[in-house]
Amino acid sequence: MPSFLLEVGTEELPASFVSSAIQQWQTIIPNTLAEQFLNSQKIDIYGTPRRLAVLVQGLPTQQADRVEEVKGPPAATGFKDGQPTKAAEGFAKKQGVELDALEVRPTEKGDFIFVRKTIPGRSTAEILTQLIPQWISKLEGKRLMRWGDGDIRFSRPIRWLVTLLDDAVLPIEIVNGSETVKSDRTSPGHRVLHPETVSIPTATDYVKCLESAFVQVSPEQRKAKINEQIQTAGTQQNGLAEIYPDLLAEVVDLVEFPTAVVGNFDAEFLNLPAEVITTVMVTQQRYFPIFKTAEYRELLPYFITISNGDPGKADIIARGNERVIRARLADGQYFYKVDSTKPLESYLPQLEKVTFQEDLGSVREKVTRIQKIAGQISEQLQLNSETSTNIQRSALLCKADLVTQMVGEFPELQGVMGQKYAAASGETEAVATGIFEHYLPRGAGDKLPETVTGQVVGISDRLDTLIGIFGLGMLPTGSSDPFALRRAANAIVNITWAAELPINLQQLIEQNVADFAAKFSKTNADELLSQLQDFFIQRIRTLLQEERGIDYDLVNAVLGENDPEYTERALQDLLDVRNRADFLQRIRQNGKLDEIYETVNRSTRLAAQGDLDKQQLEPTLVVNSQLFQKPSEQGFYDAIVQLVPQTKASQAQRNYQQLVDALSNIAPTVSTFFDGPESVLVMDENMEIRRNRLNLLGLLRNHARVLADFGPIVKS
Repeated sequence: MPSFLLEVGTEELPASFVSSAIQQWQTIIPNTLAEQFLNSQKIDIYGTPRRLAVLVQGLPTQQADRVEEVKGPPAATGFKDGQPTKAAEGFAKKQGVELDALEVRPTEKGDFIFVRKTIPGRSTAEILTQLIPQWISKLEGKRLMRWGDGDIRFSRPIRWLVTLLDDAVLPIEIVNGSETVKSDRTSPGHRVLHPETVSIPTATDYVKCLESAFVQVSPEQRKAKINEQIQTAGTQQNGLAEIYPDLLAEVVDLVEFPTAVVGNFDAEFLNLPAEVITTVMVTQQRYFPIFKTAEYRELLPYFITISNGDPGKADIIARGNERVIRARLADGQYFYKVDSTKPLESYLPQLEKVTFQEDLGSVREKVTRIQKIAGQISEQLQLNSETSTNIQRSALLCKADLVTQMVGEFPELQGVMGQKYAAASGETEAVATGIFEHYLPRGAGDKLPETVTGQVVGISDRLDTLIGIFGLGMLPTGSSDPFALRRAANAIVNITWAAELPINLQQLIEQNVADFAAKFSKTNADELLSQLQDFFIQRIRTLLQEERGIDYDLVNAVLGENDPEYTERALQDLLDVRNRADFLQRIRQNGKLDEIYETVNRSTRLAAQGDLDKQQLEPTLVVNSQLFQKPSEQGFYDAIVQLVPQTKASQAQRNYQQLVDALSNIAPTVSTFFDGPESVLVMDENMEIRRNRLNLLGLLRNHARVLADFGPIVKS
């Protein structure tokens, strides 16, 4: 069975485009082949900085013939008095068949004309010739460019094509204005180690031929080789190389023939904070640092870079890299020395010249708002005076490092340098740590703040941003979220959950929305409050489902569906809404939910036809026992009376197992009310009796609502 090779040769591609293009082709190519009824045994996608390639093995020589059945016009339109009309003739002509090939068949909508026709399979070579330009043009990426005088857009100019079906070159041309690239079987080797082209005899010889020209086309192989070389190089320096996954992924797509090169820097630079050195190495230069051990995070004066050059000239490459990093570290050393000459607090006036957002003022004004919210949270948590003081101090200084020279040059170090400079200025450890931690988490998978100072300041910072940006009407839409508001809200919830902070988020939002509306008179406070509530509920819903694995209907049960009471309840106690969701998932798995489902859900659905306040729990206030007509009503009433103290205890202690056990115990009593010889007709003609019975059901619903709204729950 034939194999097919396509290689698109280019000038050096950005690493991000290489990985993205490979992912796109992994979907595009199999799908388009399937659409053309071409099955294959194996598809390999390759990519380097100078080429993208696909090798498809086990293709058929051509499509199989296939039979298609085409539905035409209604029979009444196609035939008149047994003779074909122009409609039938037109249909036959369009399908390329004779009139006697037409068939009339019954359908649900009456008789229609059909035709069955055999479509001969096309050759694989013909189909591939049509698909290749589509595969290239369908690739998407950031900042695609035009070159020459043509209109083709691609990440970088296309310089050569290899298109082989087994050993035959498929004739393909890419015309870009006055330039034309024609397909061939030759491909340039490594730019330095093998600048000559290599001739590829057959499609399956591709990987072997490129390897002979010092090009490893497989990203997986390059990654394994780089990983091994880095680890070996670290060991040779009596240390342990730190392999950052994102950096590794990037350098894999920056080289065609990787070689690990070890360089060193002056030991005097080790006096700099380790974070400064690693930022220069990893973020600025794409180097891998070496530490003494995994446990002892002390840097050694060495680094590893992945070269795409001549391994025989590793010493020259290392010296060039050493000159670059020496200059960068010297800059860092100067910035660190200058920044440290004055206390961190002295930088605060400069924050007045830094704009946070045009309408929201300077970063210094934001700091004041952060302090205010942090004070509100401290009061809610009833923190002692020492902790509250540390929080206020940390909030005051949390953005001061933004105007230091170090952070100005290396923005990635915000918070890190704030912690260092705070400690050097004599601030307490709690204050310094809080400055660093208030930025956590910085992204998906990052750690959360561990100290209460970092937690409170971090929540305050993000809440201020959310209220301000929402207040200006700049809500995130679709995939557009320029202020990372979703991430900010997620962080607030996750920090609260992880640290078990009993924060009343609803109250915080109300307080600060009111302050915002007082300053911005055009703001509709009620609308802003509603928008923020909805936004947080959406984030809680997503976190419960996607991160905690709670079933969607159970999430709806604890958050309610268009239920203001449940919305406020969730935001008033984020810990409780999480615990109730976890508990519901647990009792679904152990079967306990099934024991109470029918009883509570049936009562909930019927109670919706009444008008009982959903927070009412006391039967003596809303049920008239004089209206009972059957013993089952009295039994139901007595069971609710006994349920009241159990529900209140469960509510106070957040012990929902106690409530579920109590609901399980009264299930038989409620079943007697609904079914059997003692059952009653809830919707009695007598309105007083009907309302009395609906109130009984409403009371059961309300007691269950202490745990969840059973209406949205789907039966297991």
